[in-house]
Amino acid sequence: MGIQLKQGLRLGQNLVMTPQLQQAIKLLQLNHMELAELINQELTENPVLEEINENEAPQDNLETAAGDESFDPEIQQQNDEASQVQEPKPEDQMLSGKDEVNWDAYLEDFNENSSTAPSMKETSDETPTYENTLTKTTSLEEHLQWQLSMLNLMDNEQRVAQLIISALNDDGYFEGDLPQISIQAGIELEDAEEILKMIQNFDPIGIGARNLKECLMIQARLLLPRQPLVETMIENHMVELEKHNIPAIAKTLNLPIEQIVEAQKVIHEFEPRPGSLFTEPDTQYIQPDIYINKVGNQYVIHMNDDGIPRLRVSNYYKTIVQKEAAEGKISGNPAGGKAKEYVQDKLRAAMWLIRSIQNRQKTIYKVTEAILARQREFFEKGSQFLKPMVLKDIAADVGMHESTISRVTTNKYVHTPVGTFELKYFFNSSINSSDGGDALASSAVKERIKQLITREDPKKPLSDQQVVDMLSKENVDIARRTVAKYREMLNILPSSKRKRSF
Repeated sequence: MGIQLKQGLRLGQNLVMTPQLQQAIKLLQLNHMELAELINQELTENPVLEEINENEAPQDNLETAAGDESFDPEIQQQNDEASQVQEPKPEDQMLSGKDEVNWDAYLEDFNENSSTAPSMKETSDETPTYENTLTKTTSLEEHLQWQLSMLNLMDNEQRVAQLIISALNDDGYFEGDLPQISIQAGIELEDAEEILKMIQNFDPIGIGARNLKECLMIQARLLLPRQPLVETMIENHMVELEKHNIPAIAKTLNLPIEQIVEAQKVIHEFEPRPGSLFTEPDTQYIQPDIYINKVGNQYVIHMNDDGIPRLRVSNYYKTIVQKEAAEGKISGNPAGGKAKEYVQDKLRAAMWLIRSIQNRQKTIYKVTEAILARQREFFEKGSQFLKPMVLKDIAADVGMHESTISRVTTNKYVHTPVGTFELKYFFNSSINSSDGGDALASSAVKERIKQLITREDPKKPLSDQQVVDMLSKENVDIARRTVAKYREMLNILPSSKRKRSF
């Protein structure tokens, strides 16, 4: 049986992600600060784009070139072929291949209107330099190195101490291999142990410990006067301390519970993470993308445009291109042709960016409007009245694809009368009501669990089953394992570890 080669023609349709479509999808995913950064970058890279001053009225309609409908990339991708057969717009006609740019006029106008930046000599001498406006906090390693520099150590001992300090984590615990460090520095292991103990006496107290027990013991031994009971409890009863099992410790030590409680209070004041005093958490700044304000009995939605430059196509470039298109001039200069093509590409990119930004804003507005319509009671009364809602619900309301709704609501924040929330916060699974009423949103149930635990008696904390019983009285049908899962998501310890004796 031989192999036959056949040639045929087959017609088909494929969805293609064009660069413009990819840019539009990317814009949907950006939050307020990222969008402002991207626009400023485009202003730097694209000479055709310019920013509209706040007090300047738009002189053309290119900055409002977007249509009234929101831009859904998934739907737009399916409609690309249909849009290609529509009559070209005037701004698209001025970018056709027949257009030419009058470069002589451009250069002449540039030379007449060019200006230079002010020299550094013109700035005020009283203005502090940039370096003088900055501050730098001391890190944990720098603080320990400073203390180490005050000691008179031999070179190999100094080397061991530096290796130990570099092996501390952000909490101040030693995570290195001490035998390996001693070999690397050419020193006996016993000597390396002594250097580690020396560092453990540095400030902050408890630094350099290898575990929590050692960290607490270091701090206990530095108490004045020393308290043997505190050291005994740390040395022999860490498991009971973690579980707050005071009666078991009192029974083992044959001491009154009151005396054990007093010692526990002392231990409770110790710092379990001494290095955290020098670790500054990364500050997360949130700028809402959209605001919902209540005016009378109505809610008003408006986009946050602060810090986002308003864009338009440069009037100069547009005038030149339109003039050349009207005159129909064709340049025979190859260099001029390449320059003209560059300008036309930048014009296309500029107008597409303007349309994409405005369609992004309109899409976020429509999605927020749909969320407001479905979650009206939340904005009136708070998070406990949040209703179950999924992406499919909003997608059906605004006529978009679910993936578009997901991109629009990710990392976007809305400022409301009851707080600032990520748009994704409003999408929740449902939990049935035991009386057959309306289902509750999972976020509302989480908030209720948090409230119940916050109000509990610390000496008798609520168990997960007790929380289930209390929610059942409020017609919330929920399993114990679901309460445990929500409690862990809220970073709340189990009842055995929440118990307090004082």
